[in-house]
Amino acid sequence: MTTLTPLVKFTIPVSAQVIELQQLDFEGGSMSLLRTRIREKSRFTVFDIDAQSARLWGEALLRWASSQPDNEIVPQDPA
Repeated sequence: MTTLTPLVKFTIPVSAQVIELQQLDFEGGSMSLLRTRIREKSRFTVFDIDAQSARLWGEALLRWASSQPDNEIVPQDPA
């Protein structure tokens, strides 16, 4: 059995997409993945990535964000 732990949930103002990040833990503690769920109206995109891939992706997002004008998105509490 796997366990999902909500991490953060927020809505992108421009597109109204709802982004959810969850930690996905497999039974026995063998592996944890980061689950990303993107909801666009009635359509969902879900993908799971390992910690190394999440780090690479996160660093790329931060590099891009740091080069942009300061626009803040405030995360909502996990639901």
